[in-house]
Amino acid sequence: MDVDASGEATRSLLVSAQEPPVGAPDYNMAPTKQAPVVLTRASKLDDGSRGEPTRQLRHLTWGLVPSWSKDTKVGLRMINARAETLLDKASFAKAAKARRCLVPAAGWYEWQVSPVAHDAKGKPRKQPFYMHRTDGHDTAFAGIYEFWRDRTLPEGDPDAWVVSFSIITTSAGEGLDRIHDRQPLSLEPEQWGDWLDPSLSDEADVAAFLRPGDSSPFEAYPISSAVSATRNNGPGLLTPLPSDQLVGVLDPVTGEIIGG
Repeated sequence: MDVDASGEATRSLLVSAQEPPVGAPDYNMAPTKQAPVVLTRASKLDDGSRGEPTRQLRHLTWGLVPSWSKDTKVGLRMINARAETLLDKASFAKAAKARRCLVPAAGWYEWQVSPVAHDAKGKPRKQPFYMHRTDGHDTAFAGIYEFWRDRTLPEGDPDAWVVSFSIITTSAGEGLDRIHDRQPLSLEPEQWGDWLDPSLSDEADVAAFLRPGDSSPFEAYPISSAVSATRNNGPGLLTPLPSDQLVGVLDPVTGEIIGG
């Protein structure tokens, strides 16, 4: 996909500098961080006018803040948008029709609640898994984005605008549903152009993308619980966990209990 990198400033909601820095590979992307997002929008020209719409790569805050929100805290509750209700929710409906984006990713993490094993506190053990495409390619999650204006800041202040996004989720496909009941809505390359086209605004056309999850392009394997702490990062998080270290884990392919 050909995209232009946009130089338009976007405000971060983090108190401290993002680690790894914005734009660097991040193996533990967390809400409120700025993540790479592809969208189609008219860039701002030097004279203040807008040019022709182009595909752009921007770094937006993960956790959608609706334009009408009083503050940005609501974004922590809006990192995901359910496909089944996307076009019905006031927080998401307008963006779904006019401000759609793609969120590129190598894969994603999910935590499986053990049906048989418990931790030291008596709660069901949670085993993290890494999901990725079987063909080795990156994937693209369907997303929506929104602009929020901080009315306490003057016109022209680069921090006056927060641009944020949500990832659309759907019911998990066969096999992946043994890990978690939801998965990101992943779009295939032939769908990218229409999803990013801002002129495609009919509700029925948007709804056609919001299908149940398909697990066929993906596979999953268990990884270390180190991923559960956002301070941990790096490619080591993707290392498969040996089967002899698994306790009460449901195999997503066979449905058998490992280490029970």
